[in-house]
Parts: sequence; structure tokens; C-alpha cells
Amino acid sequence: MRNFAKPALAMVDSMRQAAAADPERAIAFGGAPGSNSHQAAMQFAPEALPLPFLGFQDALDAVKTGAAGCAMIPIENSQHGRVADIHFLLPESGLSIVAEHFMPITHALMAIGDGPFEAAYSHPQALGQSRIYLRERGIVPMSHADTAGAAAFVAEEKDPTIAALAPPMAAELYGLRIVESAVEDAQDNTTRFVVLAKDARSADELADEEAMTTFIFEVKNVPAALYKALGCFATNGVNMTKLESYQKGASFAATMFYCDIEGAPGNPRVDAALEELSFQCNSVRLLGSYQRARKRG
Repeated sequence: MRNFAKPALAMVDSMRQAAAADPERAIAFGGAPGSNSHQAAMQFAPEALPLPFLGFQDALDAVKTGAAGCAMIPIENSQHGRVADIHFLLPESGLSIVAEHFMPITHALMAIGDGPFEAAYSHPQALGQSRIYLRERGIVPMSHADTAGAAAFVAEEKDPTIAALAPPMAAELYGLRIVESAVEDAQDNTTRFVVLAKDARSADELADEEAMTTFIFEVKNVPAALYKALGCFATNGVNMTKLESYQKGASFAATMFYCDIEGAPGNPRVDAALEELSFQCNSVRLLGSYQRARKRG
């Protein structure tokens, strides 16, 4: 059975007991206490009850079952790009994006000793964000389920030759020594998170807000399919801020696109663009509309 490392278990159990008593206030996240997702959840909703899970899928499932009112999920990083599998997890969850949150990310190298270190454990995103730092020091990057979980693992192993890359908060929680701070390769390292809930935000709720809408669409397997799809937004004056492709299935013939646009359904231009897109594509699926947290461009 999968579980958190022993140094994290008492905190996880305490958080889960508190959330079970008031699930509507609970905000689920993937990772051990002290992870970036934990900190993002507390920044976004300081009054919420943090509810940790081993992975993103478990956090989303908690919302679906009513164990949490919402979930905080990272979807992309300014240095390392898309968070793996997120384009599949979000549509499959059946939940709606109701908010976004941007958080500057800083990592510290932490361990029980001073080094030198043979390996550093962390989430693949964190390892990628500190790739140059690790390579220059000959430290082998080792993948772990999450950043703070890696810190708990290092604390449990008590091996002086290994370290963790994690938020500074994790060193305090798990009794590790910060060997070096701010080891990320870029000072403007930032992760975008989204908040997911069972109920989508309505057009009336977003009427007075600067809104964003996220959706996926599958283009037809014909020449100029993407050109025609994008024209739906150009001709209606709708600004697209993100477009990423990924494959559906093993045929490599069904190309899906993950997209963010400014505005929300209820806006005549957005409604017209999405209606035309439905005509040009095999499928269009809205993932949610929400207040824009940061100016694009």
C-alpha cells in the first residue's frame, strides 16, 4: 500500500481528521505537508483546511466524493512547462476549473548533513527547474512523488549522501538542514495552479470580472484543421493566451488541443467563437471559466 514517509504521517493524519470534520472547507492537494501545492492552497484560501494526498488523481477524487470542497492542482511552470498528465487528469475528473493562482517557486537543497551528496530527490518538475544547479555539482537527480515528500523521505532514510530539493518550509517540518537556498535556475520561477470544484462558475458570477476560459478541442483530421479552428477566435476578436497539443490514443491521428482564452461564455464574442469552433472540430469540451489572476502578455 502506498503511503507517505513516516516523518509526514502524523501531520497528514491530523490534517485529514480536521478536514473530515468540515469537508466543505477542505482543499485537497497532491503532496506531503510543506509541498508547493500545500503552500499555494494556503495562499489562495488561508481559512481552508489543507488535505494532503499522495498524487493529483487522489486529490481530484476527494472532491468528487465530497471529502473536499475543492482541489489545488499545478498545471504549468514558467521554466519546466506543463505538469505531466495534467491534460488527461483534468478532463477525466469531471470537475470544473473555478480559479487560478500563480506562486513564485523557490527550492532549497536540504539534508541531514553537509554533503557532498550523491543524489537529490524531488518531484520531476523541481528537478527540471534546478537542472543546471544539480549538473554543475555532479548531483544525480532522483524522481519522487513530490517535493516535501522527498524531504520526508530523506529525513526517514538518515543517509548523509542524499538530499532533497523542496520548499524551505519542508526543512523545518521534517528536521532537515538547509544546505543551500534558492537553487532554482531562474529567479522568476513561477508555477500556475488551478482550483477545481464540482460546480462550475456561472456566466452571471463572472459578468463583472476579467475572466478566463479553459477548454479542450479535437480537430478534424483534414488539411488546415487547426488554421480553421484558430480562425474562429481571430474573426470574433477573442484573445487566445495558451495553446498546447497532445495526442489522444495510440493512432496519432486524433490531435487534441488545450486552450486558454480571455473571456467567458455569456460574452457574445466568446459565444460566437465557441459555436464556430464546434462546427470546425470533432469535439469541444469546456473545463471551466474563472477570474483572471494575472495579466497575460
